[in-house]
Amino acid sequence: QVQLVESGGGPVQAGGSLRLSCTASGDTGGSYCMGWFHQAPGKEREWVASIDSDGTTRYSASVKGRFTISKDNATNTLALQMSLKPEDSGVYYCTAAPVPRSGGYCGFLKAPGDFSYWGQGTQVTV
Repeated sequence: QVQLVESGGGPVQAGGSLRLSCTASGDTGGSYCMGWFHQAPGKEREWVASIDSDGTTRYSASVKGRFTISKDNATNTLALQMSLKPEDSGVYYCTAAPVPRSGGYCGFLKAPGDFSYWGQGTQVTV
């Protein structure tokens, strides 16, 4: 089991920046694909970005070039640095899925059902 806790959300003006963090605890010694999902009001949860066990990063077309995902294995922390537009408003969820240590499998994981562990979410308002 892995527990995920997000922080860093809040109000920000369009064109501004925000950095979300997610701290993992529990069985963090395994190999995981870590990611972020966004849920706008009245819409389904959508994949935003992910980082594989080998450090490979992937982004949705809507955030590529504006968001940066990173992780610190020493502190079990996942981060999302964002340069924001109004359409980025909503709740952001940190998520994790077990994957092979060799990497590569994370690229296939884009649906909410592909991920096993979720944080409680943090609100971003632009």
